[in-house]
Amino acid sequence: MRPMKKMLRGELDFYILVGIVLTVLLTSAFMFGGSMYSVRNIQSMAFQIPEFGFLALAMMLSNMIGGIDLSIIANANTVAIFAANVMNGTWSMGLVGPSRIILALFVAVLTALMFGLLNGIIVAKTSATSLIATLGTMTLIQGIGMAVTGGSSVGEIDPLFAEFGKSIFLGLPLIFWCFLMASLLLAVVIGFTSFGRRLYLFGGNPVVARFSGINNEKMTITVFLLTALLSGMAGLIILSRVNSAKVGYGDTYLLQTMIVCVIGGISPNGGKGKVMGLVIAIILMQVMSSAFTILSLSPYTKKLIWGIMLILVLGLNKELDNYSSRRALKTSMKKSL
Repeated sequence: MRPMKKMLRGELDFYILVGIVLTVLLTSAFMFGGSMYSVRNIQSMAFQIPEFGFLALAMMLSNMIGGIDLSIIANANTVAIFAANVMNGTWSMGLVGPSRIILALFVAVLTALMFGLLNGIIVAKTSATSLIATLGTMTLIQGIGMAVTGGSSVGEIDPLFAEFGKSIFLGLPLIFWCFLMASLLLAVVIGFTSFGRRLYLFGGNPVVARFSGINNEKMTITVFLLTALLSGMAGLIILSRVNSAKVGYGDTYLLQTMIVCVIGGISPNGGKGKVMGLVIAIILMQVMSSAFTILSLSPYTKKLIWGIMLILVLGLNKELDNYSSRRALKTSMKKSL
């Protein structure tokens, strides 16, 4: 019955996602016409997708093991702050030009991995849930960023790195191509490697995973390391786009990553989801965000809409679970007669 239930639920998720995407795209075209799908606006959306996309990929990984990482925004901002301090010469140790950028990237990666290791160890080695653990580390990481900056922004980064965030390749931003390549790589790793199989098994049933020879603690730490690394990538992209770093940038992204994961078919209970569904949902969310901008909605109105969407999608998922269970039960009863 379980395979039938999963198949029915997977088909429903796919059809609903496609229906939502088509509805939003057609509605946007009808309401806004050329202003929504002009070359200029498409490029603008492509510039905005990568930073949010990397954060969504990070949230997806934490969801796939039945957890959540509330520290992804704080991680991204603090990594960007550390990198910015190297690139503006404050922590550059006398290096200039490309050498300074390489040092900044090294510091960014090391910082992100340290934050991820902290999350992974707390979740794996203690009885704390990922919600509580990452809530604590989020506050800690924000505090580190605040202590370094004093609440002000860090700017004047190396112009060469700033140019990376503005570069266009084949009509689309270079950072957008970086996001697509990272998504493709993650899709291959999750879908076609032994790590991906262990990830699905561990997320679906940790007890079965342990009896299957999977080291659950090692898997938890690995996932949070990857989550932190993806968050750090988002921080670097933000830094390259806006030429500065600050605590609190992109706070609204946290709620949006949760929404986009659920819409993209990622189960918050773990063991289910694909990168392709998430990427489609990210594009959908960006189109909606652009529509909100064209309508000149206030940030408070946007937060209200995102919150309502999250509640509705979670409720819809619950109803779909019940529907799939009933369908699978009826099918099983018919076969037994």
